[in-house]
Amino acid sequence: MVRSGAVSRPRIAAVVGNRPQFVKAAPLHAALAERAELVVIDSGQHYDPALQAVFYEELGLLPPAHRLAVGSGGHAAMTARILERIEPVLVAEAPAALVVYGDTNTTLAGALAAAKLGIPVAHVEAGLRSHDRAMPEEVNRVVVDHLARLLLCPSDVARRNLAAEGVTAGVHVTGDVMVDAARRFGPVAVARVDVAERFGAAPGGYVLATVHRDANTRPDALARILRGLAALEQPVLLPLHPRTRAAMDAAGLVAGGAVRLLEPQGYLEFTALLVGARILVTDSGGAQKEAYLHGVPCATLREETEWVETVDEGWNVLVGQAPERIAAAVAAPPRGAGARASYGDGHAAERIATLLAP
Repeated sequence: MVRSGAVSRPRIAAVVGNRPQFVKAAPLHAALAERAELVVIDSGQHYDPALQAVFYEELGLLPPAHRLAVGSGGHAAMTARILERIEPVLVAEAPAALVVYGDTNTTLAGALAAAKLGIPVAHVEAGLRSHDRAMPEEVNRVVVDHLARLLLCPSDVARRNLAAEGVTAGVHVTGDVMVDAARRFGPVAVARVDVAERFGAAPGGYVLATVHRDANTRPDALARILRGLAALEQPVLLPLHPRTRAAMDAAGLVAGGAVRLLEPQGYLEFTALLVGARILVTDSGGAQKEAYLHGVPCATLREETEWVETVDEGWNVLVGQAPERIAAAVAAPPRGAGARASYGDGHAAERIATLLAP
């Protein structure tokens, strides 16, 4: 698709900016570096060291050639800053393609800038749909998929979502690079058996929770979620996203019961906590899928999910913000059966790299 006759190794740019994107990038950037000249751009959407630097260190990511340092802000402001700062980088680097990941403001801004410059966009995680346009992430996904020339789907469900929207050109079911990451780093993480014990929790005897989405960090919603977690009998380990901590402070909310607030965890520490948990309670799309890949039951603090296979196969249940539904899921965790193979065989990065640099 993108190989130029003038060079033997095409120049491929990739833009990342938050924790899930660093994890997805780890296997793909390694595969791309073997076939292309890779230029990494970090938007700085996650700028806290616990959400950024630690992932570069743990996952052995290629350091970024460009740091945009956009920081936090509202959706419009953040997207605009990334657009403004990434355009001159793309003009100067003139890549044969830009790889974007998932559904963040970084993804949207990178895709918009590249498309306006005539640079082909390759979208990793194309075709995901929650069918809830109230979610900023859903808007980002839809727009990026209609800008992309190479749509890299994690599953056949994603391909069918695109077909329903009339998008069929450039679509490939490659599998999910998160499967590659889980296979590569999972054994290292699982070996860190003492992580939960450091926080006073016994393997299998605690709930792991994460809360960070806009809808769930509004005062009323966050209060319901915290009330539901505080009512649980088991210890609840809650690594606190900076946005959630700020929301709690602003609303005067505290975590009661057996909830233990932790600092944000690196990928390996979080995975070790996940593997040892009785259940994951989360509003994160990526964490839902990580739970599925490691065979850990999940209760999702939303009324819909883009990772529908995790629900269909019985590993995930949607509980919204209701304390009683959270309690019911923890009391009887969903536990599916089967090979958990909906997202591929762990070789998605190789397939994507071959498509980008044949």
